[in-house]
Amino acid sequence: MKKLENKKSSSIKLETVRRKTINLSETEFIKIDFLTHWETLPIVLKPNIDYLDLADWIESSQNFIETKLLKYGAILFRGFNVDTATTFERVCLALCSDLFNENGEHPRKSVSGKVYTPVSYPADKKLLWHNENSFNYSWPRKILFGCLQPAQQGGETPIVDSRIVFQLIDPKIRERFIDKKVMYIRNYGDRLGLNWETVFQTSDRLEVEAACTKAAIDFEWKTGNRLRTIAVRPAVVKHPQTKEMSWFNQAQHWHPACLDSQTRESLLSMFKQEDLPRNCYYGDGSLIEDSVLEEICGVYQQLEVSFPWKRGDLLLLDNLLTAHSRNSYMGERQLLVAMGEMANFEDV
Repeated sequence: MKKLENKKSSSIKLETVRRKTINLSETEFIKIDFLTHWETLPIVLKPNIDYLDLADWIESSQNFIETKLLKYGAILFRGFNVDTATTFERVCLALCSDLFNENGEHPRKSVSGKVYTPVSYPADKKLLWHNENSFNYSWPRKILFGCLQPAQQGGETPIVDSRIVFQLIDPKIRERFIDKKVMYIRNYGDRLGLNWETVFQTSDRLEVEAACTKAAIDFEWKTGNRLRTIAVRPAVVKHPQTKEMSWFNQAQHWHPACLDSQTRESLLSMFKQEDLPRNCYYGDGSLIEDSVLEEICGVYQQLEVSFPWKRGDLLLLDNLLTAHSRNSYMGERQLLVAMGEMANFEDV
């Protein structure tokens, strides 16, 4: 695909401009819309009749949903009034029966069963594009977002097709990452971020070491009750069903070059480069050049699709095919998150 026929050269913030009505047996109760006339992610599903129960419809339309998700990477369910935590969880369980229920890695708040609030992050800063937990040994195949209350301003969840990111990154850079992979380094302490006791949910070092070994993470205990973990992961995966290559990593989420200048200068005044709370390198330990991250971020920016949330929206992503982010916002914003169908790099 050539530069996505790059009519999408900037963030897209559009309402639906095309609509189709499908009269197949499993889709006679819904309409298919798109946010853009290019008919790219996300595909938008809306009820075609009043009072359609979304969870019930999903139960009878699993093949249809899975086919559309694999093609587009993202489905936005709009107009189904998924506007409570209980309703959101019920629909999520219809879409993904084995929801993930651990909550140590990121500061989230449990809302209902296996439903959480999004990761805590300053409202005035953009959270960069990432595939959920792609720095870990295991990660969710699906991630779901539900909107209880849109922000007064901003707060969108831009999404990006990771298959096209893979295609548009300079081939030399792409091959370097394929060959070397990505090394993620995490320093746990009490100065900034979560400590290792919170993340691993134990104060027993032996339990931490066992968890690291199980998750293919190297570890090193430092003075002052500090822990450093090192994990080398693939930068690219082949989707097990579509067989498409996808850019699947969090280099732009961990590398200090992607921080705003004020935050980066502040961190480097507090920590040595090797002691930053998070950092990443090529898998052989060599530095990833700032210019490389600048180009990668430029591809994401070029491809991201953004839309205003509406109360009751539910967004389903194939985590291998689609990266997500979060725009800065003003006012109260209430979103819910669930994830499931856990997999690992051996599965792909």
